Amino acid sequence: MSFLPDLAGWALSGGAGGSNNDDPNDNDNSADVPMEQESEEEIRAKRLARLSARFDSNVPKKESANHGSSVKAIKTSDTSPMEVETGSTDNGQKTATPVPIAITDVGNKAESLQEEGPKKKRAKELPEKPDPARKLQRKKELLIKKILKVKLTGGSIADPECIEVDIGSALLTVENIAEILASRLAISPKSGQYATSGDKAFFAYLGSCHKRASEELKNMPVKSNDLATTEELKKILNEMKTQLVSFAASSLIYPDLFELAKDGPSQITHCLANSTLDPASSITIGVAGKNSSFFGALCDELINQDLGAFETVVADILKEIKEELLQCETVLDSSGSNGLVHISALNALCSYKKAAIVVAKTPGFLLPEEGTPKAAEKISIQPPSPPPGASQQQQQIFRMMAAMSGRNSSYLRRSGPALEKETLLGLIFRLGVPMDNKSVTEQFQGIAKRSRNNIKNTTDGLRRQLRVYQDSVHIFLKSLITAGENARTPVLQWITDALLVNVGATALRPDKTKVSNPQTLQNIAVVLLKLCERFMDDPSRIHPGFVWSEEDNGGIFATSGDDVVSRLGENAESCTEPYDARNKFIPQCFFLCARALHLSVVVGASQHTNILRQVNHTAWNLRQRNLDVANDNNFNYILSIQFANEVSMLAPELVIDSLRFFNLTAAFLTQTNDKALPHMPEHLVSDICEYLAFVSKHAEKQMEGVDLGNIFKVVVKLLSPQYASLVRNYNLRAKLGDVLHDVYLPPDSNGRSSLSSQICCDPRSGGQPYLISDADAQESLAPSLLLLYGEVEHTGYYEKMGHRANIASLLQFLWASKEHRNAFRRITQNKTSFITFANGIMNEMNSLIVTVMEKLPEIRRVQLQMANPTEWGAVPEEERETISSRHEENEQEVKRALPLCNKTLKMLGFLSTDSDIRSLFLLDELCPRLVNMLLHVLTKLVGAKGMELKV
Repeated sequence: MSFLPDLAGWALSGGAGGSNNDDPNDNDNSADVPMEQESEEEIRAKRLARLSARFDSNVPKKESANHGSSVKAIKTSDTSPMEVETGSTDNGQKTATPVPIAITDVGNKAESLQEEGPKKKRAKELPEKPDPARKLQRKKELLIKKILKVKLTGGSIADPECIEVDIGSALLTVENIAEILASRLAISPKSGQYATSGDKAFFAYLGSCHKRASEELKNMPVKSNDLATTEELKKILNEMKTQLVSFAASSLIYPDLFELAKDGPSQITHCLANSTLDPASSITIGVAGKNSSFFGALCDELINQDLGAFETVVADILKEIKEELLQCETVLDSSGSNGLVHISALNALCSYKKAAIVVAKTPGFLLPEEGTPKAAEKISIQPPSPPPGASQQQQQIFRMMAAMSGRNSSYLRRSGPALEKETLLGLIFRLGVPMDNKSVTEQFQGIAKRSRNNIKNTTDGLRRQLRVYQDSVHIFLKSLITAGENARTPVLQWITDALLVNVGATALRPDKTKVSNPQTLQNIAVVLLKLCERFMDDPSRIHPGFVWSEEDNGGIFATSGDDVVSRLGENAESCTEPYDARNKFIPQCFFLCARALHLSVVVGASQHTNILRQVNHTAWNLRQRNLDVANDNNFNYILSIQFANEVSMLAPELVIDSLRFFNLTAAFLTQTNDKALPHMPEHLVSDICEYLAFVSKHAEKQMEGVDLGNIFKVVVKLLSPQYASLVRNYNLRAKLGDVLHDVYLPPDSNGRSSLSSQICCDPRSGGQPYLISDADAQESLAPSLLLLYGEVEHTGYYEKMGHRANIASLLQFLWASKEHRNAFRRITQNKTSFITFANGIMNEMNSLIVTVMEKLPEIRRVQLQMANPTEWGAVPEEERETISSRHEENEQEVKRALPLCNKTLKMLGFLSTDSDIRSLFLLDELCPRLVNMLLHVLTKLVGAKGMELKV
């Protein structure tokens, strides 16, 4: 309580809105003479003396006589003053002044009664009228009890739950609200007056008081019988709100003003975090909207008093949040270091736009600029020490494992790891459910022996936590973007930098010292997908000029150097079309999202496919050795990695949003003119193909209900002979054909019953398949597929067999449709192209038959060897593994070759049913080769070695 005398003197002298000092001789000499510390009793005495002096100057002397006898006014210490209204104070407010009660001498009163003679009949006594001043005083005391949770010493309110403050008077006016609040805030935490630890929370207390005052003001009646009382109470409430904000701002500017406010930014951070978790106690939600909140008023007051102090407070809050975020690893962390709590605090902080601008302009918000000396600085991380007592060999193994992990290696200040560890947004985006984190994989412990329902429940629970966190991150990023140009520009620059430093994420084995974790890039893609929601169905707002405007794209679509991004058209000349988009944010958001998906979701799909192969290969090896797969620790670990990765990779929201975005991309490419189309990044098309193929195999249920019509249109467009010269990447063209087979070929035609029929059908054409109903497909698809059948020869020996099998299935389906029959007939108009196509078919058949006839006997021999336990057991284990591995490869090759043989022969069969096409097969250039090919097939199948084909 040592600070109370100075504070009380300051408040009484008008420092916090109180009345001015009436003593003209009371000069402020504190600058020259140090103030002597006074006790509370001395302060109280001075207050009473001042009130008495005020009373003596305002109340005139009165004399009263009763039958010639003077009535003496007797003041005693036991007499309670009665409150009466006197003159107005300096600001026009009426105050209640203590007035001594006049008491007549008991003896004189008895004598006067005897002189009156016989008693008259006493009239009926009227009830005493309530004193308006006393009634108003009680209302005021109830008001500060409700709002400030305090009671005055000597007042009429007695509540043990309220903290008692002594201001030297029980009178309550607008002028002494500041003194009451100052006395409450100045109470030392060591005084024992605080009932709970929550009462010591300085800024939480001020915020809750401000909210209660606002609610009370809102509930005040507009019309009242006692309008003067209502207005008086409103003035008190408004004064409370003003002083609450003023004391909060002053405490942040001068941290030593109150003992409870020394850690002001930390307390504000805690309040901001609770604002989202507990809206009822939020300091950012006002009764009349967010602009009326305590936090908004506090920020305004800080800015008005000292803009630099406001920026310092925001910087201190960010520093504390960043330190807490550094301790987080996943969204599954405990509540003490939970990322959701800290992102909630940031959301509450940035609900005030000026605070959001300060956040985006904070030093260190962005990575160092490329090419600067700071960007080339290397940050070295001290590797963890081996555990105590480890032997020299164990220490070497420990260091080797730490080096292999890549997490303890040094990195540049401008790199993927620096993005995650040095920037605020990086610390936020890196949190998720990474598949290599122990706390995530432990959720799937013993996964091989658990039921499907149990695994589903675990996966759904993890996805809910991840979705809540990602939604909070989106809110935070959106609040920064919508705060204005000063905040939006740094945020978009940060995203651009994140894409630039993570170009290496597409590598088969990304360098962890250069690129960020996959979860970081995936979270960036998720948030950008949400930002694209507003124009997801309107591709007309996307201007292609962003791609060739390096000033706007920041170099993410480089045309030269090590990080060059391939274009659709080969040797595309620089485009001279100006980039004049009306709203540049939409193209920027779209292309940033497209690039982020390429580096995260599409790469993740490929990596997940590799994980599945590893799981299957591990299980196959265990079965070959007759080991228990379900109880094998290594298999369970790899399987847990698979399911941990599926938590985020196959999350329904991510899959659906990605499919919608790729459909938007397809619509954009369809409407892009032929002059700009060659300049578009090639990965825009390849990402569509790869992701659709991945989802159709592993998350086909999520495709139901998603419009994929634009993807079909762009595939047909790019496969057409008109654009065959534009897209010269044969692998990309082969992927286009695979998309038609995997997604748009009806399930009963491609043998995949798990794929819903509604995915391949156009709802706008009565539910007919896109392959039949689309006008462009009817016109050009059949010739395009025949041309593609020959082009896939350049994709590789094993790859071409799969591509041609898919093309043959598509051609068979189109042949059965009368809508495409005219297109097939037009094939005969180009004799040269048809001869090339026919020669390709015959070469393919000869090659396939040779392959099958070589592999089938070998497969048969190994099967018989494995069926004999004695013979197989006599083979050394290493040799058995070699034989088994080769046997598996032979089986896989035959599985690819035989279906293609059957489909190719069927294709020859249905094509030759048309007289025009049949006549081409009978040309001198083709007929001899066709006959030799058919005889070769028959000889292989029914010849002497035919009996060896049984497998």
